[in-house]
Amino acid sequence: MYHPENDPQHIGLTVNDGVAEAPKINPYARPKRTRVRYTPEQYVDGILQGNISILGQAVTLIESSLDSDQQLAQQVIERCLPHSGNAVRLGITGVPGAGKSTFIEALGMQLVDAGHRLAVLAIDPSSERSKGSILGDKTRMERLSAASQAFIRPSPSAGSLGGVARKTRETIVLCEAAGFDTIFVETVGVGQSETAVHSMVDFFLLLQLAGTGDELQGIKRGIMEMADGIAINKCDGNNVEKARMARAQFDNALHLFPAHESGWTPHALACSSVEETGVKEIWQMVEEYINFTKQNGYFQHKRNQQSKYWMYETINEHLKRNFYNNPDIAAKLEAYEKLVLNDEISSFVAANRLLTQYFGK
Repeated sequence: MYHPENDPQHIGLTVNDGVAEAPKINPYARPKRTRVRYTPEQYVDGILQGNISILGQAVTLIESSLDSDQQLAQQVIERCLPHSGNAVRLGITGVPGAGKSTFIEALGMQLVDAGHRLAVLAIDPSSERSKGSILGDKTRMERLSAASQAFIRPSPSAGSLGGVARKTRETIVLCEAAGFDTIFVETVGVGQSETAVHSMVDFFLLLQLAGTGDELQGIKRGIMEMADGIAINKCDGNNVEKARMARAQFDNALHLFPAHESGWTPHALACSSVEETGVKEIWQMVEEYINFTKQNGYFQHKRNQQSKYWMYETINEHLKRNFYNNPDIAAKLEAYEKLVLNDEISSFVAANRLLTQYFGK
């Protein structure tokens, strides 16, 4: 910058240049990325080409609560549906601490090394207070997360088990269209989620531990009746003998339950996810079941029943959402709540009046 004071005629007077003004924006700051919105055709083309980035964005659409995202997601799912249905769907459940994530990584790495493409869909429990989820499955499956042939997607239950189960089923469609030939669905643990997951997988595997007391009382009978196979995990170190005894106990107990509609007789196996022993045999059991049910026709029958089940579940979910989003109902809900809490009317009368108003009767 020119300063007239620095002219030679002004002897003994100089003016130094000032310090340049610091930028108001951090030059090292990363610009905020805006989510790219594709057309349904672009989403479908990317998914069919196996583009993991576009697949992940499509799953985000499914999980979104925005109506615009839901409409776009349904268009994508509908176009991907003809390209789905060719994967083996394995549901994995078990008591907390049974080692589900470690088992999934051990079995998943064996499948990936054998040339399979694996998608792991994990339903993470959400806090009832903060509504947040840890979504820590990727940190527990370090090797599998780094595998190029694997796709891990944790989803928060967000307090709506039916909703997240429907979204998981829709995600299965997209993963199969993207070329994944094996789908794992991991549940939050023993509880209500088992019924939902059982209705979207081909084989339902129950992971159990030995040495926790009376093994046969350690889990609900209903879960055992749903299981197509049981794996006694952590059969290593000092626990080997206990695991083998537990396997024999479960194997005997499974024969006491009513026969499965599929004609398949479930049995129990012992394995160690850490030492990766017995894991291969569990996958062989899954393959035996798939071949067995495909031969007797039960495989397709079960999938047809599942499709029908989810049609009705979707209808129920939409009706519930529309009911609570109805402005007239929302305006009167609090008033009826007070009447119920003050014992002025019963809960059933309040519900019937609201439903009568909603349906316009």
